[in-house]
Amino acid sequence: MSKQAGVPPEIAQWFQARGWRARRHQADMLAAADEGRHALLVADTGAGKTLAGFLPTLAAFCPSRLGGMKPAEGLHTLYVSPLKALAHDVQRNLVTPVEEIGLPIRIETRSGDTPSDRKARQRARPPHVLLTTPESLSLLLSYPEAPELFSTLQRVVIDEVHAFATGKRGDLLALSLARLQALAPAMQRAALSATLADPDSYRGWLAPWGDIDTVALVAGEAGAEPDVSILLPRDERIPWSGHAATWAIDQLYEKIRAHRTTLVFTNTRFLAEYIFQCLWDANEDKLPIGIHHGSLSKEARRKVEGAMARGELRALVCTASLDLGIDWGDIDLVVQMGAPKGSSRLLQRIGRANHRLDSPSEAILVPGNRFEFFEAFAAQEAVREGRRDGEGFRPGGLDVLAQHVMAIACSGPFREEDVLSEVRSTQAYAWVDEAIFARVLDFVATGGYALRSYDRFRRILKDRDGTWRLTHPEHAARHRLNAGIIVDAEMLDVRFRNGRSLGKVEEGFGASLEPGDTFRFAGMDLEVESLKDLDLVVRAAKRSATIPSYMGQRMPISTHLADRVREMLADRAGWARFPDDVREWLEVQDWRSHLPAPGRLLVESFPHRGLAYTTYYTFEGWPANQSLGMLVTRRMEDRGLGPLGFVATDYALSIWGLKPVEDPAVLLSPDILTDEFVDWVQQSYLLRRAFREVAVISGLVERQHPGKRKSGRQVTFSTDLIYDVLCKYEPDHLLIEAAWADARSRMTDVARVADVLDRAAREIDHIRLDRISPLSVPVLSMIGRESLPSGAADDELLHEAESLASLAMRVDPALDE
Repeated sequence: MSKQAGVPPEIAQWFQARGWRARRHQADMLAAADEGRHALLVADTGAGKTLAGFLPTLAAFCPSRLGGMKPAEGLHTLYVSPLKALAHDVQRNLVTPVEEIGLPIRIETRSGDTPSDRKARQRARPPHVLLTTPESLSLLLSYPEAPELFSTLQRVVIDEVHAFATGKRGDLLALSLARLQALAPAMQRAALSATLADPDSYRGWLAPWGDIDTVALVAGEAGAEPDVSILLPRDERIPWSGHAATWAIDQLYEKIRAHRTTLVFTNTRFLAEYIFQCLWDANEDKLPIGIHHGSLSKEARRKVEGAMARGELRALVCTASLDLGIDWGDIDLVVQMGAPKGSSRLLQRIGRANHRLDSPSEAILVPGNRFEFFEAFAAQEAVREGRRDGEGFRPGGLDVLAQHVMAIACSGPFREEDVLSEVRSTQAYAWVDEAIFARVLDFVATGGYALRSYDRFRRILKDRDGTWRLTHPEHAARHRLNAGIIVDAEMLDVRFRNGRSLGKVEEGFGASLEPGDTFRFAGMDLEVESLKDLDLVVRAAKRSATIPSYMGQRMPISTHLADRVREMLADRAGWARFPDDVREWLEVQDWRSHLPAPGRLLVESFPHRGLAYTTYYTFEGWPANQSLGMLVTRRMEDRGLGPLGFVATDYALSIWGLKPVEDPAVLLSPDILTDEFVDWVQQSYLLRRAFREVAVISGLVERQHPGKRKSGRQVTFSTDLIYDVLCKYEPDHLLIEAAWADARSRMTDVARVADVLDRAAREIDHIRLDRISPLSVPVLSMIGRESLPSGAADDELLHEAESLASLAMRVDPALDE
């Protein structure tokens, strides 16, 4: 494409009329498009990223570029976002320049909520710009009209690409982009984000055939530095333990009163509910304060979003549901309750304040305990330095590939070699060879060896000329009714065999258990009997629970922040920056034991209350530490060490038993990931639950029939039956393989467990002590302290922590405990 002469005068005049100017990165995005290149824009929140992504589209419809020609009919630009609400918000913001400049552009949205008659009309007479989600795009590609519909496509704009590119939704979108490129070879790809740690990896994801040189990297103009502070208790004594930071409620309420609109982020839905209730208890002025999280009904969320847009709320307590927030300009303060868990996540949340590039965003971090103070301090430094973090890419899922193959079949007959070439052009599926693709095709065609005798699993067949097609048109309707990537996480009902219910736990926690495992819940020590459908059947345990705390699922600390925290602990010269009580904590730890050091693993062993305790300071996040606890206790059992229980936090794992651990290296050898790990995954319910998700995504099990949707319990029942059949008759089935991949990567965070084992293989600092160490106080104080909702048990936690601390912080020889 020939290079055009910069920003068209119509758009330049529109900027000028508003007192604005086209920012450098906006002009650079237009220049990249004019040169025929794909582009990745990395710019701060409030920098006008969305307008930058659409600028080439607006320019294409300007009279100065059309040269007297009428704009072509047909679909010109696709905008793909992770949230339906974001697409609707972008539509409102995009309509303004289109109408004020007077451009002949029709803009529409398409999602699961779009009426069917409008969807049909969009396929027959598409708008110039269509705003959609990855799932809706995949469905659109499944219609026979797709080749004609997308033949005119010039541009795809992917917003908030960091939010989904590394997951299964990113796999689906990558496959859809490859399909679109085949239908519209001149199509340009653009992606937008504010928080990328490794832009080149995203350039590889965005580029056809992973050729990053075809993707221009556009850096946004620097904005005002955010004002990030850490809130401390008035007496400057940071709690030893707890996560809710309820000590800060009165100070937080004062901040809300002093600002126009405050966004209060929490890391879990339970904590959001708890902080919301605490704020209402303190709300003597009856200020309008709302709450927003994913468990609320769509109507409730829309009501709150509307109130925020109209400026009617003084504060809103929320979760990750607003990480990719709508543009609310009146927010002048963002508060993070508890640890931020990652610098990119924190930057994303900070960007919700002011949402303007030239105005500094004000944010306050509220640590719940001493380790969270370090995490907040590390995040504050990372933001100041502009350092990002985030999840890495992994091989694409075979379940997603099966769904995509079915979508292509629904649009019309296809040849195997053509689709394989498209699939391999994506970075996520470059590893797929002819043999693997043949297995995927066989699965879509028959369900696999063990299921091929059932007609309902025969969805496609191969003609004599080598062309694949649907076996019956009804399969297309069934696919469009069931296709999607998001499989709702279920809650398990914890109950006794007689039917008495004790409450609910996340399925991810219940799936990690096997019959005979014990855990503490609802004030009781319980033993698992079975997990059937969505019921976790238990009985009263005859011994203390091995897993003494159920605290709900949590997002882990990022590797980047964990490394920073370790460096801060090892940097004794930097301790002067910390409050007195924190500095004293570290000094006594250093005098009595060791401190965690980068590249090394600190392990402490000590007697406590008649038992032998060992604490591993991994800093690898709660999911990895929880998995490691499951594995190490199994190995301890085999070696006769009599493990009795363990507790995990983001920072440490503490295990106690009848006999002391003399050599932790033996317990942490790499073969634990081939021996104990396989045993745990197979004997627990992890693989069964992973299979349910891949069975739904691949289309093997359908969630919906015309006019009827299966309940979560019915879906689980169906997938459990098939899982049992495959384990018995076809254990190497494609979906069993896909389930194993999920169990390793997403359910157990095995990569970070492997990082612990790598450090253990290099260097372990094993310190034997005569009593509990100062650094182990926060993790040991969590033993037996449930928090449903999170935070409700904080007073009890603080009392227990102070008791432990009085023992740990003594510098004289230990007395009898």
